[in-house]
Amino acid sequence: MLSDKIKLTAKEILEKEFKTTMRGYKQEDVDKYLDDIIKDYETFHQVIEDLQQENLKLKKQAEELYKKTASTPSQAGTTNFDILKRLSNLEKHVFGSKLYD
Repeated sequence: MLSDKIKLTAKEILEKEFKTTMRGYKQEDVDKYLDDIIKDYETFHQVIEDLQQENLKLKKQAEELYKKTASTPSQAGTTNFDILKRLSNLEKHVFGSKLYD
């Protein structure tokens, strides 16, 4: 899980204090802290990349599903042409040749 991989939160970064020496901050502390930040950014980058790949995969699946449902006739299997054809056949049956006289 992502939260297990990330060592620092934004609050911890903001509140981090380094020990000072005569010449300034202790270089070892700063370097170690920056190493942790770099690892977190690498983790964020990998998670973002993984999510982008998953997003592309899901978009392709959705597009394929849309194409399948769009090309499949409706549940009743009727179109306007089918309805007109049935109506014509019904008229022929009910009215017979009277309709065409």
